[in-house]
Amino acid sequence: MSERFHDIAVIVNGEEVRERVDARKTLVDFLREDVALTGSHVGCEHGVCGACSVRVDGVVVRGCLMLAVQCDGARVDTIEGVADTDEIADLQRAFIARNALQCGYCTPGMLLTAQELLARGGVPSREQIRTHLSGNYCRCTGYQAIVDAVEAVAQARAGTKQ
Repeated sequence: MSERFHDIAVIVNGEEVRERVDARKTLVDFLREDVALTGSHVGCEHGVCGACSVRVDGVVVRGCLMLAVQCDGARVDTIEGVADTDEIADLQRAFIARNALQCGYCTPGMLLTAQELLARGGVPSREQIRTHLSGNYCRCTGYQAIVDAVEAVAQARAGTKQ
């Protein structure tokens, strides 16, 4: 029979975090409850809505579907860490300028997922943006403004248009 609690060491936003965690604790609950990083939200708890999105070793994942113990030795970047580095400052400004956020519940997941797409370089089509963001639900904006914001940032980063 396996142990219920495990010691883990995770690099969270560039800082080492060592904790003893319940083997069943999700990554998003670990970040919110044990590390006090509440930017990632708990939404559907089924991996469908994207509100709990974080990056693990450079890949955006659903924090509600990953266990904290699975991240032992990994690098986890939350919206707080990514925002602090100014990596998404232009995306944040574009979301504000285009009213691509309203209640803000989905925004951290949207920003991380959009940045993942934009980090590939080039200017994705509006359909590619929609497809990449399709795993993130927003109940407020109707998505048009979000796509507009991501497209504008892609164009600005590529130097093609603003």
